[in-house]
Amino acid sequence: MKQNIVILDGYTLNPGDLSWVGFEELGLSVSCYDRTSQEEIVSRIGDCSYVLTNKTPITEEILKACPSIKYIGVLATGFNVVDVEAARKLGVVVTNIPTYGTTAVAQYVFALLLELAHHVGHHSQAVKANRWNECPDFCFWDFPLIELHGKTFGIIGMGRIGYATAKIANAFGMNVIAYDSYENKNLEKDVFQYTDLDTLLSTSDVISLHCPLMESTKGILNQESLAKMKKSAMIINTSRGPLIDEQALVDALDDGKIAGAAVDVLSTEPPRDENLLIKNPKCIVTPHIAWAPKESRSRLMDIAVQNLDSFLKGHPINRV
Repeated sequence: MKQNIVILDGYTLNPGDLSWVGFEELGLSVSCYDRTSQEEIVSRIGDCSYVLTNKTPITEEILKACPSIKYIGVLATGFNVVDVEAARKLGVVVTNIPTYGTTAVAQYVFALLLELAHHVGHHSQAVKANRWNECPDFCFWDFPLIELHGKTFGIIGMGRIGYATAKIANAFGMNVIAYDSYENKNLEKDVFQYTDLDTLLSTSDVISLHCPLMESTKGILNQESLAKMKKSAMIINTSRGPLIDEQALVDALDDGKIAGAAVDVLSTEPPRDENLLIKNPKCIVTPHIAWAPKESRSRLMDIAVQNLDSFLKGHPINRV
Protein backbone atom coordinates (compact mmCIF):
# COMPACT_ATOMS: atom_id res chain seq x y z
CA MET A 1 0.00 0.00 0.00
CA LYS A 2 1.35 3.39 -1.01
CA GLN A 3 2.03 5.91 1.71
CA ASN A 4 0.53 9.36 1.26
CA ILE A 5 2.14 12.75 0.86
CA VAL A 6 0.12 15.97 0.90
CA ILE A 7 1.26 19.22 -0.73
CA LEU A 8 -0.65 22.03 0.94
CA ASP A 9 0.13 24.96 -1.36
CA GLY A 10 1.78 23.77 -4.54
CA TYR A 11 0.65 26.44 -6.99
CA THR A 12 3.41 29.03 -6.57
CA LEU A 13 6.13 26.42 -7.07
CA ASN A 14 4.29 24.60 -9.83
CA PRO A 15 1.55 26.56 -11.59
CA GLY A 16 1.51 23.86 -14.28
CA ASP A 17 4.92 24.04 -15.93
CA LEU A 18 6.62 21.48 -13.66
CA SER A 19 5.69 17.99 -12.43
CA TRP A 20 5.24 16.30 -9.07
CA VAL A 21 6.16 12.94 -10.59
CA GLY A 22 9.44 12.79 -8.66
CA PHE A 23 7.48 12.17 -5.45
CA GLU A 24 5.37 9.49 -7.10
CA GLU A 25 8.59 7.75 -8.17
CA LEU A 26 9.45 7.45 -4.47
CA GLY A 27 6.43 5.15 -4.19
CA LEU A 28 4.13 7.77 -2.69
CA SER A 29 0.52 8.65 -3.42
CA VAL A 30 0.51 12.43 -3.95
CA SER A 31 -2.37 14.74 -2.99
CA CYS A 32 -1.62 18.27 -4.20
CA TYR A 33 -3.63 21.39 -3.40
CA ASP A 34 -2.99 24.76 -5.01
CA ARG A 35 -3.79 26.53 -1.73
CA THR A 36 -4.96 25.55 1.74
CA SER A 37 -6.75 27.81 4.19
CA GLN A 38 -6.07 27.72 7.90
CA GLU A 39 -9.35 25.87 8.49
CA GLU A 40 -8.50 23.18 5.94
CA ILE A 41 -4.99 22.24 7.10
CA VAL A 42 -5.82 19.49 9.58
CA SER A 43 -8.42 17.77 7.39
CA ARG A 44 -6.17 17.83 4.35
CA ILE A 45 -3.20 16.39 6.21
CA GLY A 46 -5.43 13.70 7.71
CA ASP A 47 -3.33 10.60 8.36
CA CYS A 48 -0.51 11.54 5.96
CA SER A 49 3.02 10.92 7.14
CA TYR A 50 4.69 13.41 4.80
CA VAL A 51 3.71 17.05 4.33
CA LEU A 52 5.06 19.68 1.94
CA THR A 53 4.36 23.34 2.57
CA ASN A 54 5.57 26.62 1.18
CA LYS A 55 3.77 29.34 3.14
CA THR A 56 0.93 27.38 4.80
CA PRO A 57 1.76 27.46 8.55
CA ILE A 58 2.31 24.26 10.51
CA THR A 59 1.88 25.18 14.17
CA GLU A 60 2.29 23.11 17.33
CA GLU A 61 -1.50 22.83 17.47
CA ILE A 62 -1.61 21.35 13.97
CA LEU A 63 1.25 18.97 14.71
CA LYS A 64 -0.58 17.65 17.76
CA ALA A 65 -3.82 17.35 15.81
CA CYS A 66 -2.03 15.30 13.11
CA PRO A 67 0.11 12.77 15.02
CA SER A 68 0.80 10.75 11.86
CA ILE A 69 3.20 13.43 10.54
CA LYS A 70 6.77 12.17 10.37
CA TYR A 71 8.25 14.66 7.92
CA ILE A 72 7.63 18.27 6.81
CA GLY A 73 9.38 19.53 3.70
CA VAL A 74 9.38 23.31 3.40
CA LEU A 75 9.39 24.30 -0.28
CA ALA A 76 11.50 27.40 0.40
CA THR A 77 14.68 28.48 2.13
CA GLY A 78 12.91 30.27 4.98
CA PHE A 79 11.21 27.84 7.37
CA ASN A 80 9.52 30.15 9.87
CA VAL A 81 6.12 28.83 8.72
CA VAL A 82 6.83 25.68 10.75
CA ASP A 83 7.09 25.54 14.53
CA VAL A 84 10.44 23.79 14.30
CA GLU A 85 10.89 23.51 18.07
CA ALA A 86 7.52 21.81 18.49
CA ALA A 87 8.30 19.52 15.55
CA ARG A 88 11.60 18.56 17.12
CA LYS A 89 9.95 17.72 20.45
CA LEU A 90 7.40 15.55 18.63
CA GLY A 91 10.07 13.76 16.58
CA VAL A 92 9.06 15.32 13.25
CA VAL A 93 11.89 16.00 10.79
CA VAL A 94 11.75 19.39 9.03
CA THR A 95 13.82 20.20 5.93
CA ASN A 96 14.19 23.26 3.72
CA ILE A 97 15.67 24.14 0.32
CA PRO A 98 18.80 26.20 0.96
CA THR A 99 20.49 26.92 -2.37
CA TYR A 100 18.08 26.67 -5.30
CA GLY A 101 17.66 30.39 -6.13
CA THR A 102 21.14 31.85 -5.76
CA THR A 103 21.71 32.86 -9.38
CA ALA A 104 18.09 33.83 -10.00
CA VAL A 105 17.94 36.23 -7.05
CA ALA A 106 21.35 37.75 -7.80
CA GLN A 107 20.20 38.37 -11.38
CA TYR A 108 16.98 39.95 -10.16
CA VAL A 109 18.89 42.40 -7.94
CA PHE A 110 20.27 43.91 -11.12
CA ALA A 111 16.93 43.85 -12.90
CA LEU A 112 15.70 46.13 -10.11
CA LEU A 113 18.87 48.22 -9.96
CA LEU A 114 18.99 48.81 -13.71
CA GLU A 115 15.35 49.89 -13.66
CA LEU A 116 16.20 52.40 -10.92
CA ALA A 117 19.21 53.59 -12.90
CA HIS A 118 17.51 53.94 -16.29
CA HIS A 119 13.71 53.88 -15.78
CA VAL A 120 13.39 51.63 -18.81
CA GLY A 121 9.72 50.84 -18.24
CA HIS A 122 8.75 54.49 -17.91
CA HIS A 123 10.61 55.57 -21.02
CA SER A 124 9.20 52.68 -23.05
CA GLN A 125 5.68 53.74 -22.08
CA ALA A 126 6.51 57.36 -22.91
CA VAL A 127 7.58 56.33 -26.41
CA LYS A 128 4.41 54.30 -26.86
CA ALA A 129 2.44 57.39 -25.81
CA ASN A 130 3.99 59.19 -28.85
CA ARG A 131 6.22 61.48 -26.82
CA TRP A 132 9.26 60.61 -28.95
CA ASN A 133 7.29 61.35 -32.12
CA GLU A 134 6.48 64.77 -30.70
CA CYS A 135 9.95 65.47 -29.28
CA PRO A 136 11.83 68.48 -30.79
CA ASP A 137 15.16 66.71 -30.08
CA PHE A 138 16.48 63.32 -31.13
CA CYS A 139 16.11 61.97 -27.56
CA PHE A 140 14.64 62.76 -24.16
CA TRP A 141 14.71 61.45 -20.61
CA ASP A 142 12.50 62.23 -17.63
CA PHE A 143 14.80 61.17 -14.79
CA PRO A 144 18.52 61.40 -14.09
CA LEU A 145 20.20 58.37 -15.68
CA ILE A 146 22.88 56.68 -13.61
CA GLU A 147 26.06 54.90 -14.68
CA LEU A 148 26.95 52.12 -12.25
CA HIS A 149 30.65 51.84 -13.08
CA GLY A 150 32.75 53.25 -10.25
CA LYS A 151 29.87 53.39 -7.77
CA THR A 152 30.06 51.64 -4.39
CA PHE A 153 27.78 48.63 -3.98
CA GLY A 154 27.15 47.68 -0.34
CA ILE A 155 25.88 44.21 0.60
CA ILE A 156 24.39 43.44 3.99
CA GLY A 157 24.68 39.67 4.40
CA MET A 158 27.50 37.91 2.55
CA GLY A 159 26.08 34.43 2.09
CA ARG A 160 25.68 32.53 -1.18
CA ILE A 161 23.30 35.04 -2.75
CA GLY A 162 25.27 38.00 -1.44
CA TYR A 163 28.46 36.61 -2.95
CA ALA A 164 26.80 35.88 -6.31
CA THR A 165 25.47 39.44 -6.30
CA ALA A 166 28.92 40.80 -5.44
CA LYS A 167 30.43 39.09 -8.48
CA ILE A 168 27.85 40.67 -10.79
CA ALA A 169 28.38 44.10 -9.24
CA ASN A 170 32.11 43.61 -9.67
CA ALA A 171 31.56 42.82 -13.36
CA PHE A 172 29.75 46.16 -13.70
CA GLY A 173 32.91 47.84 -12.44
CA MET A 174 31.44 48.67 -9.05
CA ASN A 175 33.42 48.84 -5.82
CA VAL A 176 31.84 46.16 -3.61
CA ILE A 177 31.84 46.27 0.17
CA ALA A 178 29.99 44.01 2.59
CA TYR A 179 28.86 43.77 6.18
CA ASP A 180 28.19 40.43 7.85
CA SER A 181 28.23 39.41 11.51
CA TYR A 182 30.36 36.44 10.40
CA GLU A 183 33.23 37.35 8.09
CA ASN A 184 34.51 34.58 5.81
CA LYS A 185 37.85 36.05 4.83
CA ASN A 186 38.38 33.31 2.25
CA LEU A 187 35.65 34.90 0.12
CA GLU A 188 37.07 38.41 -0.08
CA LYS A 189 39.87 38.16 -2.63
CA ASP A 190 39.36 40.80 -5.35
CA VAL A 191 35.54 40.69 -5.45
CA PHE A 192 34.67 42.65 -2.31
CA GLN A 193 35.96 43.87 1.03
CA TYR A 194 34.33 43.56 4.44
CA THR A 195 33.59 46.72 6.40
CA ASP A 196 31.55 47.75 9.42
CA LEU A 197 27.86 48.59 9.07
CA ASP A 198 28.21 52.34 9.64
CA THR A 199 30.88 52.62 6.95
CA LEU A 200 28.75 50.63 4.53
CA LEU A 201 25.72 52.83 5.20
CA SER A 202 27.59 56.10 4.78
CA THR A 203 29.68 55.24 1.71
CA SER A 204 27.46 53.01 -0.45
CA ASP A 205 25.70 54.29 -3.55
CA VAL A 206 23.58 51.13 -3.60
CA ILE A 207 22.72 48.90 -0.64
CA SER A 208 21.41 45.39 -1.29
CA LEU A 209 20.00 43.25 1.52
CA HIS A 210 20.89 39.55 1.62
CA CYS A 211 20.75 38.65 5.31
CA PRO A 212 18.33 36.21 6.96
CA LEU A 213 15.46 37.58 9.03
CA MET A 214 16.31 37.26 12.72
CA GLU A 215 15.73 39.42 15.77
CA SER A 216 19.17 40.96 15.22
CA THR A 217 18.41 41.89 11.59
CA LYS A 218 14.73 42.85 11.81
CA GLY A 219 14.53 46.54 10.91
CA ILE A 220 18.26 46.73 10.17
CA LEU A 221 17.35 49.59 7.83
CA ASN A 222 15.41 51.96 10.06
CA GLN A 223 15.15 55.70 10.70
CA GLU A 224 18.58 55.83 12.32
CA SER A 225 20.41 53.77 9.71
CA LEU A 226 18.68 55.42 6.75
CA ALA A 227 19.80 58.81 8.08
CA LYS A 228 23.43 57.71 7.67
CA MET A 229 23.06 57.05 3.94
CA LYS A 230 23.90 59.33 1.02
CA LYS A 231 21.02 61.35 -0.40
CA SER A 232 21.88 59.84 -3.78
CA ALA A 233 21.84 56.26 -2.47
CA MET A 234 19.40 53.52 -3.47
CA ILE A 235 18.18 50.41 -1.63
CA ILE A 236 17.43 46.94 -3.06
CA ASN A 237 15.65 44.29 -1.00
CA THR A 238 15.14 40.79 -2.41
CA SER A 239 15.52 39.07 0.96
CA ARG A 240 12.77 39.58 3.58
CA GLY A 241 10.40 42.52 3.97
CA PRO A 242 10.80 43.06 7.75
CA LEU A 243 14.51 43.79 7.31
CA ILE A 244 13.32 47.31 6.49
CA ASP A 245 11.19 49.59 8.65
CA GLU A 246 8.77 50.43 5.84
CA GLN A 247 7.45 53.65 7.36
CA ALA A 248 11.00 54.90 7.88
CA LEU A 249 11.80 54.07 4.25
CA VAL A 250 8.72 55.93 3.00
CA ASP A 251 9.71 58.95 5.10
CA ALA A 252 13.29 58.86 3.83
CA LEU A 253 12.10 58.72 0.22
CA ASP A 254 9.55 61.51 0.72
CA ASP A 255 12.07 63.73 2.53
CA GLY A 256 14.79 63.20 -0.09
CA LYS A 257 17.13 61.51 2.39
CA ILE A 258 17.72 58.73 -0.15
CA ALA A 259 17.12 58.69 -3.90
CA GLY A 260 15.19 55.50 -4.50
CA ALA A 261 14.36 51.94 -3.54
CA ALA A 262 13.28 48.70 -5.19
CA VAL A 263 11.81 45.85 -3.15
CA ASP A 264 10.60 42.39 -4.12
CA VAL A 265 9.41 41.66 -0.58
CA LEU A 266 7.18 43.41 1.94
CA SER A 267 6.51 43.02 5.65
CA THR A 268 3.09 41.48 4.90
CA GLU A 269 2.55 39.34 1.80
CA PRO A 270 0.20 39.74 0.03
CA PRO A 271 0.30 43.39 1.14
CA ARG A 272 -2.47 45.24 2.87
CA ASP A 273 -4.12 48.03 0.91
CA GLU A 274 -2.50 50.70 3.06
CA ASN A 275 1.14 49.77 2.34
CA LEU A 276 2.67 53.14 1.52
CA LEU A 277 5.68 51.78 -0.35
CA ILE A 278 3.40 50.61 -3.15
CA LYS A 279 2.09 54.14 -3.65
CA ASN A 280 5.49 55.84 -3.41
CA PRO A 281 6.75 57.07 -6.82
CA LYS A 282 10.39 56.61 -5.79
CA CYS A 283 9.95 52.95 -4.93
CA ILE A 284 9.62 49.96 -7.26
CA VAL A 285 7.64 47.08 -5.73
CA THR A 286 7.41 43.64 -7.34
CA PRO A 287 5.43 40.62 -6.03
CA HIS A 288 8.16 38.38 -4.51
CA ILE A 289 9.30 36.91 -7.82
CA ALA A 290 13.11 36.99 -7.63
CA TRP A 291 13.06 33.25 -6.87
CA ALA A 292 10.58 32.30 -9.58
CA PRO A 293 12.29 31.62 -12.95
CA LYS A 294 11.40 28.12 -14.14
CA GLU A 295 15.02 27.01 -13.92
CA SER A 296 15.14 28.03 -10.26
CA ARG A 297 11.82 26.39 -9.42
CA SER A 298 12.92 23.22 -11.19
CA ARG A 299 16.00 23.07 -8.96
CA LEU A 300 13.78 23.60 -5.93
CA MET A 301 11.56 20.71 -6.98
CA ASP A 302 14.56 18.41 -7.51
CA ILE A 303 16.00 19.25 -4.10
CA ALA A 304 12.62 18.75 -2.42
CA VAL A 305 12.46 15.25 -3.90
CA GLN A 306 16.05 14.54 -2.81
CA ASN A 307 15.27 15.75 0.71
CA LEU A 308 12.36 13.35 1.11
CA ASP A 309 14.21 10.50 -0.60
CA SER A 310 17.10 10.91 1.82
CA PHE A 311 14.72 10.96 4.77
CA LEU A 312 13.01 7.76 3.59
CA LYS A 313 16.45 6.14 3.31
CA GLY A 314 17.27 7.10 6.89
CA HIS A 315 19.79 9.91 6.41
CA PRO A 316 17.96 13.28 6.19
CA ILE A 317 19.66 16.19 4.43
CA ASN A 318 18.97 19.91 4.68
CA ARG A 319 17.42 19.36 8.09
CA VAL A 320 16.60 22.51 10.07
